[in-house]
Amino acid sequence: MPNHIHIIIQITGGQRRPPLQRIIQRFKSATTNKYFMYNKGKLWQRNYYEHIIRNEKEYLLIKQYIQNNPLNWEKDKYY
Repeated sequence: MPNHIHIIIQITGGQRRPPLQRIIQRFKSATTNKYFMYNKGKLWQRNYYEHIIRNEKEYLLIKQYIQNNPLNWEKDKYY
């Protein structure tokens, strides 16, 4: 979908791993800096939706949703 993204982030490691908020902040910062090299205007919305995937079944359902999501682009109000 050209107007949004879905990302599955797996956080592993010990006590020194960054919190999800910091990971998202760094991702948005890096992509915004690259974006402004070629474009102007707003790139990211202020907030984001997060969901903790608790098991394999839920992971597979979400993965399938993400893979099939572009098929719904024509139904999007921004199409």
